[in-house]
Amino acid sequence: MKPEIIRATERWQQAGACYVRIQAMAKKHHITLRQEFDEHDAPDTKYILALDDDFPIATARMYERDAQSVIIGRIVTLPEYRHRGIGSAVVKECELWAAELGYKKVVLDSRDNKVEFYRKLGYKECGEPYIDGDTFRCIRMEKDLPEKDIS
Repeated sequence: MKPEIIRATERWQQAGACYVRIQAMAKKHHITLRQEFDEHDAPDTKYILALDDDFPIATARMYERDAQSVIIGRIVTLPEYRHRGIGSAVVKECELWAAELGYKKVVLDSRDNKVEFYRKLGYKECGEPYIDGDTFRCIRMEKDLPEKDIS
């Protein structure tokens, strides 16, 4: 079955996004809830959720960086659902939503062992590796979004 990728605008959907983050990141990597859910989990934050028969299996969050760009992050898929293209579909839905909202660029901080995944999606490194939150070694990557067709 192909998972359903949705824009999590309702509270129950956002709770599903939290569930995936807790199970696949916080629990696995011993990240406290205070670290996992930070100031970027705000009322204006956008969430994407992948569902397998209404069960949450992958997620990402998106928030404004500046008037021209958004940051996507907390991109995670439950371990038993990885390597099926679900993470790629979640990222692509973030990009589509960002373009619809008028943004020109998407920025993300990739864990150093996931850089190739994002390169395949068209992202390019734009900085030196750095440590993010004392948890993972990361590198900033970005991608220009296609111009909206106004014809």
